[in-house]
Amino acid sequence: MGASDLDARAAAAVDAAPSIPAVLAATCRALIDVLGGEACAISRLVGELLVQIEEVVQPVLRDHGLTLVDLEWRAHRPRGVLRLFVDKPGGVGIEDCRRVSREVGDALDAAALIEEGYDLEVSSPGLDRQLRKDREFRWALGKRVQCWVSGGAEFRGRLVDVDAARLTLDHDGERVELERGRVTKAKLEAEVPWPRRPSGL
Repeated sequence: MGASDLDARAAAAVDAAPSIPAVLAATCRALIDVLGGEACAISRLVGELLVQIEEVVQPVLRDHGLTLVDLEWRAHRPRGVLRLFVDKPGGVGIEDCRRVSREVGDALDAAALIEEGYDLEVSSPGLDRQLRKDREFRWALGKRVQCWVSGGAEFRGRLVDVDAARLTLDHDGERVELERGRVTKAKLEAEVPWPRRPSGL
């Protein structure tokens, strides 16, 4: 076999081999598939843990006349953080949070749901809390909210109805319906005793 034949076969072999970028892309896609699957599994486990935690803390909150607005779990190292946001008519005070924190902590310790060390934080939702979950929107019924929709338009009013498809606001006696799918951001609007600046609606 001559040198020219060897050169031709070598060139054909190089052409047939996958390029380095293609190999890297395939490897990245495989890693994304693996990590994405692990992320979904972790998210599912966290969701199940939060459901169990809520079952434990709700009776304690009801005994104190408190509503659970939201709860969050952050598995930080070396200690995780469990945050409860609670409310009641007239608002939540520091003593409410301190008292409930002790009782909720005792109930969670007895249930042994969280194996690692963690810190428990109990607080009010805040005057201008951002609303993301159905639970938060239901809690905000009757309160003033501020919403932005795709395109940048801003709407303000009192939240009077919530369902899977839309939010309904009362703006100075006029009902305004917003499609949930078009709402890009929503938050509580603090109630103030002075006149508000005019808005687009």
